[in-house]
Order: sequence, then C-alpha cells, then structure tokens
Amino acid sequence: MPKIKTHRATAKRFTVTGSGEFKRNKAYKSHILEKKSRKRKRNLRKATLASASDRANVKKMLPYA
Repeated sequence: MPKIKTHRATAKRFTVTGSGEFKRNKAYKSHILEKKSRKRKRNLRKATLASASDRANVKKMLPYA
C-alpha cells in the first residue's frame, strides 16, 4: 500500500488530544473586533473540541493522527 498524504491545511488547524479527539481554535477572532464584546472576544481565545459530526472527516484528512 502506498503512503497516504496528510492534508496540510487540516494538520495546521487541529491537534489530537490524548483521548483521540481533535482540538481546534475558534473562528471570528481576526477582524471587526470593535463591535464584539469583551466577554465574547475572551471566550473566542479558548480552544475547543471539533464536533462529533466533523470527527470522521478530520480523521480522513489526518490519517496518521
């Protein structure tokens, strides 16, 4: 069997946790920040886990994760 290529854009956006879930950063924190509340921007800093419905697709793009 040939090697499977890793999808590099996905590899830069997700890291694998110890339990095999995928950790990701939140979106909407790059620009137009004046109208967003301090609390909202603070909560966007925190990382979160990829949803269960996306897990299969991410796993396919990161075959060696």
